[in-house]
Amino acid sequence: MAAAAASRELFSEGVRAVLHTWPVLQIAVDNGFGGVYAQQKADWMVDVVQQYFHDNADLLQCEVEEYIAELMNQEFDTVVDDGSLPQVSISLLQMFSQWRKGELQQLQHTISTLTQKKSQRAKVTAPPTQSDEESDSETQAMECDSSATQNTRPPPPPPQEEDDGWTVVRKK
Repeated sequence: MAAAAASRELFSEGVRAVLHTWPVLQIAVDNGFGGVYAQQKADWMVDVVQQYFHDNADLLQCEVEEYIAELMNQEFDTVVDDGSLPQVSISLLQMFSQWRKGELQQLQHTISTLTQKKSQRAKVTAPPTQSDEESDSETQAMECDSSATQNTRPPPPPPQEEDDGWTVVRKK
């Protein structure tokens, strides 16, 4: 019984390795898409995904993809549309297959390979913003320019009313 619990824990480690090295989940957690408890949600997600595999026999790739996509949408307000769901699902299905066949050494090797990649976290940086001084001076310059161009142009023609009662405003 202890060996079964230990091997089940090994599969759980595999799920953790796959999900925690997945850039989409990393970005969602790092940027707080799941709220203040984003990291706890990511850890909880590991538990529910591994339980999903144990509760459902012969899962198909599309079922795993849909389940993970639904979790990401519900818990992190994130729609995964980068094409990574099939890869994550295939990795999980392969690990579960290794676990069911008793190929625990192969599973351990797969997990250690993924955890080595974990140090290469995805990073998202916001584009540089202009300082307030720069944007204020540009706005003032634009306001000056627009007032100067308005004085040199003739005034626009008055709006015309069409037969159906609508007023058409045209810019020349």
